[in-house]
Amino acid sequence: MEEIKLVLVSGSGKHLYVRNLNQDYHCQYGVIKKEDLKGVSGSGIVKTNKGVELPAFKPSFIDVFRKIRRAPQVIPAKDMGSIIAETGMGKDSVVVDAGTGSGALAIFMANIASKIITYEERQDFAKIAAENINLLKAKNVLLKNKNVYEGIDERNADVVTFDLPEPWKGVGAASAALKPGGFLVSYSPTIPQVCDMLTAAKEKGFIHVKTIEITEREWEIENRIVRPKSQTIGHSGFLTFLRKIK
Repeated sequence: MEEIKLVLVSGSGKHLYVRNLNQDYHCQYGVIKKEDLKGVSGSGIVKTNKGVELPAFKPSFIDVFRKIRRAPQVIPAKDMGSIIAETGMGKDSVVVDAGTGSGALAIFMANIASKIITYEERQDFAKIAAENINLLKAKNVLLKNKNVYEGIDERNADVVTFDLPEPWKGVGAASAALKPGGFLVSYSPTIPQVCDMLTAAKEKGFIHVKTIEITEREWEIENRIVRPKSQTIGHSGFLTFLRKIK
């Protein structure tokens, strides 16, 4: 996937992504000449041939992240943010991520943590994840095409995250990888998965911190007309937080 060079924003808040500065950009607001696009250094205003002015700026991490290639369903931002907040993940954290998928969670955490080691058994998913890691220039992410149920190579990790169909099978590997006091976070779409995960985790000396479900309701605000949007982000999955105590 070609790198995003500029982000344009319409008056209604619609974001447009320019990937090629060597050709004119066509959109619903008209045509922007390539010379005008190249003239944007950090930020500026570009005008279409229809006279529409669009603010333009260089993309930030989140702009590029939202456009990554997706194969399997990715964990929503509302859940990724909770993983970071609840574990206290920071600039010195070493994180093992299992069930890479498209690499969304690994890349998101890499923007916060020191190092991410992510495991993906499927070669087709690993290929997509590698492309996304390269797109975001996430040099602190190490991708391993390996079945995490067979073991985790790393030791003394601060956090281990699971997005796996049978997470209970990886509890032993997570226990060996984590330092005392480290967190294991499992993301599962159903409660039976959570129950089986908790049973296995308690047998390995983990304590159950909490299991949560996060819903998000966005609001429409126009002057004093305020109401919830008709479509909300409801159930996506359950987050189970466990802590290694021995």
